[in-house]
Amino acid sequence: MKTMIEFKDFSFQYKSQKKPTLHHINLEIKEGEKVLIVGPSGSGKSTLGHCINGLIPFAYPGKKEGKLFIEENDSEKLDIFSSSKLVGTVMQDADSQFVGLNVGEDIAFSLENNAVETDKMHEIVKKVANLVGMGEFLEQSPLELSGGQKQDVCMAGVMVDEAPILLFDEPLANLDPATGKLVIELIDEINKTQKKTIIIIEHRLEDVLHRPVDRIVLVNNGEILADCKPEELFATTLLEDNGIRLPLYVQAMKYADVDLGKVKNLADDTDYDLQDQKEKLVHWYNTNKTDVKKIESAPLLTIKDLCFSYDGVKPILDHVSLDVHQGEMISVVGKNGAGKSTLCKCICAFEKADAGTLTFENTDMNDLSVKERADRIGFVLQNPNQMICNTMIFDEVAMGLRNRGISEDKIKEKVENTLKICGLYPFRNWPISALSYGQKKRVTIASILALEPKMIILDEPTAGQDYRRYSEIMEFLKSLNEMGIAIVMITHDMHLMLEYTTRSVVLTGGKKIADATPSEVLGNEALIERANLKKTSLSTLAAKAGIEDRIAFIDTFIQHERGHQI
Repeated sequence: MKTMIEFKDFSFQYKSQKKPTLHHINLEIKEGEKVLIVGPSGSGKSTLGHCINGLIPFAYPGKKEGKLFIEENDSEKLDIFSSSKLVGTVMQDADSQFVGLNVGEDIAFSLENNAVETDKMHEIVKKVANLVGMGEFLEQSPLELSGGQKQDVCMAGVMVDEAPILLFDEPLANLDPATGKLVIELIDEINKTQKKTIIIIEHRLEDVLHRPVDRIVLVNNGEILADCKPEELFATTLLEDNGIRLPLYVQAMKYADVDLGKVKNLADDTDYDLQDQKEKLVHWYNTNKTDVKKIESAPLLTIKDLCFSYDGVKPILDHVSLDVHQGEMISVVGKNGAGKSTLCKCICAFEKADAGTLTFENTDMNDLSVKERADRIGFVLQNPNQMICNTMIFDEVAMGLRNRGISEDKIKEKVENTLKICGLYPFRNWPISALSYGQKKRVTIASILALEPKMIILDEPTAGQDYRRYSEIMEFLKSLNEMGIAIVMITHDMHLMLEYTTRSVVLTGGKKIADATPSEVLGNEALIERANLKKTSLSTLAAKAGIEDRIAFIDTFIQHERGHQI
């Protein structure tokens, strides 16, 4: 079998760094393989990807040692154009990848460069756009799309290319669960039908494993710690030890002391066979089953019949009513374009509602300015690049405090404490430009957390974060929540929704279609399908173990999990 990628004792050190990011990498990927690269934030996995697609050294200069071959070509002899013909890339930050004025132009970019005939080009673009659900948006500007829709466009742009290797850098970061599932299925289909070599860099291990991968490469501290089949890796503690979350169904099996070696097809989240291990799961469930208590408190924010439309014709929010109580942690979920972000923008006055009322602590907010609402409610945007205003990390987190006239001594104390919680303290004197996308995300969260508002809205707060950073951020938000601060999170992360939130508000087509506990939402298959959510693997596990009350099983796992947070 032909070797498509080969690292030979390869090391790399960025020009701005004192130490190498990659150390003596030896890795070989064969033609037609599908390989998943995982590792915590800052582990070097994205640097590995940049070496493969040619961004290193052309966009990120530095010192290389050893050898890297791409389809048997010495990477030293490849220019950036030649590299792009061999490796197609879907990057995590979709905004940095757009080149067309509209969706159709962007998808067609590589076809135009290859001088494809116009009629054939239109045919290919329409076909691929329909495959990723963007057929109706060909004339729309990519910058007007939701985060998930932008990712769909990037996927389509790579799919029309002829590159034999496709690299996906966190392809699920901005996608709703059901769309993420379709993307993984699409990547798998490309791998099987077009025989493309696929490399996926992703934090959401369970979601990627919706379709099988040949190998998982675990990276940390710039070194390869494991390169093996998923089943072999699950049987060790390497993933947990290096801040990578196990699939929930595998974690539940470990809690129940299931012998993983006796579970057939363990890495397949639907087709595995528990065989003689069912009784262990049932015993664990019966032993640990607990009742979940619901929080009762006075409403902090009351929304009644909120309506909004961008064009005055198509409703984005359609008579949405909602109460947020003091001390609650709520998730807002639904498909891309369901109105989740727009709802939160209306709450913060970034958009003016067409109708409806918003009341905060008995104060009518309809006439309050953005600044007046910001004194009560903090909002962390999904894209960190839309929030960052300063060059240095410390100054960015301190900006809101300085605007409020707080003394520099107090600012230093607050900023440093917040940076420690968010895992950014070692970088406090760094320029923001030196950070990864995920690290920039933590900076924007820190800048809002430092202001201590009564309510915080976060749009995808943990996107791009490894499990350790995810847990640190969420535990910090949980501590604020326990002090009485209400937390509202727009999220596609079903793990976050299950573990941390007590209520889930489900939006579809601008309407609220459910307001229930996370386990009740994810235990309702009709609701899951309607809202583009993804059935939790815990539900499947309960069914395979013969446990009838799947919602109670999910709640039992979550309560047990909360006692084992990193």
